[in-house]
Amino acid sequence: MINASQIKEHSEIIGKDGKHVGTVDRVEGSRIKLTQADSQGAAHAGHHHFIELDLVETVQDNRVHLSVVGQEAINEEEEQSGKAVH
Repeated sequence: MINASQIKEHSEIIGKDGKHVGTVDRVEGSRIKLTQADSQGAAHAGHHHFIELDLVETVQDNRVHLSVVGQEAINEEEEQSGKAVH
């Protein structure tokens, strides 16, 4: 697993395919909290989603590179409670 201290606020999160997945708000425990602006759809507006640190492959140049393609990462987003978003 990646060292969470390498992940900085406002870093872009991108999938293995280069697709934008989100923007880091901060790291909380074993998850990355995404900015609220990255929550898609009316049912999800106004609150944060999370992705697991286990999905991070590398951190370079203010970018968090994931080990999965963007859509897969989006499909694995979680609510604060840990419940799946999708």
